[in-house]
Amino acid sequence: MFLRNEGARLNAQSKRGRRRRLFAAGAMVLLTVGLAACSADVGAVVPELPKQHDGPLPQAMTEQLDAALAQAIAWSASSGAIAGVWAPWGGEWTSAQGVSTVGGSTPLSRDMHFRSAAGDRPMVCTVMLELADAGTLSVSDPVAKYLPDQPGLEGITLGQLCQGTAGLADYRAQFQAQFVNNPTREWSGIELISGGLAAARTEPGTTWQDSATAIGVLGLALTAASGQSWSELYDDYIFTPLGLSETSVPVGDDLTIASPAPHGYAAAVNADGSRDCAVMHDETKLSPSLSGVTGGVVSTLDELKHWSQVLAEGSLLSKRSADAQLATISLGGDSPTWKGYGLGVQTLGPLVGHDGEISGFLTAAYTDPQTGFTVVVMLNNSTAGKGFAQQLAMQLASIASKAPAAGGASAPVLELPWSAEQATAALQAAAVCQPAPAG
Repeated sequence: MFLRNEGARLNAQSKRGRRRRLFAAGAMVLLTVGLAACSADVGAVVPELPKQHDGPLPQAMTEQLDAALAQAIAWSASSGAIAGVWAPWGGEWTSAQGVSTVGGSTPLSRDMHFRSAAGDRPMVCTVMLELADAGTLSVSDPVAKYLPDQPGLEGITLGQLCQGTAGLADYRAQFQAQFVNNPTREWSGIELISGGLAAARTEPGTTWQDSATAIGVLGLALTAASGQSWSELYDDYIFTPLGLSETSVPVGDDLTIASPAPHGYAAAVNADGSRDCAVMHDETKLSPSLSGVTGGVVSTLDELKHWSQVLAEGSLLSKRSADAQLATISLGGDSPTWKGYGLGVQTLGPLVGHDGEISGFLTAAYTDPQTGFTVVVMLNNSTAGKGFAQQLAMQLASIASKAPAAGGASAPVLELPWSAEQATAALQAAAVCQPAPAG
């Protein structure tokens, strides 16, 4: 493996003083800058968060969490879900409920792989910041510097693409029916972003907007700036440093998910954009190209948890870049003030992370960088939209954040500006494809 700019990247990371590596017993790593090949990294970046108590959360609390997850499976028309909550001072809860296929009998397990849309955007923006730390680019660089032949990018910076302030419309609405109804179709990155670039836009730097177009443009710009493909960028800057051996990004015509894995589902989309719950498509085989050049990352519960904690703590970045990533702006409109957006990350009160949607799967992963409290969820039906996964994560977090201290630890004050009841009501309001009332 040839690690581009590795010396500069490791130097920037070492300056933080927060990066640590766990090495296998007796193993030693020798990294010589300038060699065209190197041995496999046997360690993993570990965030310096409070130590996790080795034990379960109290039984009454786990029963609440189990019931909440079961209800979310029903409200989202999923066949199953995988979730976990880790409260370092009080214990952990993990659960894999339901079955891997609609009408099937194979139970879900916590080691199963799934398409982790919640990780994609934060990973892309973290790669951008690592490239900035290495001196390859600057967050304030104009996008046109790297994509000079692409019209419509005037006045937009790389950082604005990450923060959602580039003013570019989101292409997903116009392609949603094709994504769901024909999931194996291959798309080019230019084809996807062209729809967003042609639509009405706002002045760069003025308002926040959730835009897959912006991330698609950023993906193209970073490949141009680095000279690397996205599979190489993910491997060099995310997967290998973190030791994520079960996390990958499909490339080319790879439509599958590594085994074991549940199937993913989505209700058909009609011409008017409405959902046809009578036609539930199996989205398990899916072209990674519909996520743009950055692909659709595949991961597991444990590895998405590890990524979430590293993201929140900023373990891969210089202090300057980590601080910049968490410098949030308001979402505007009716969004509560405790919701913000940084460079590819959402903040929900003290929690840092992201939710995500890709045909067949909904995911969310959030961590409090002060206490280490972490919540991760996956549902195998994307019909309800990614906001459903976020609300489920908020519901589980509200329940588990009240865990008492165990093993002589002290319980921190973790104040979440929402209640489990509020999240439950939001989940019920977002329920999709529900059976008709009896009678």
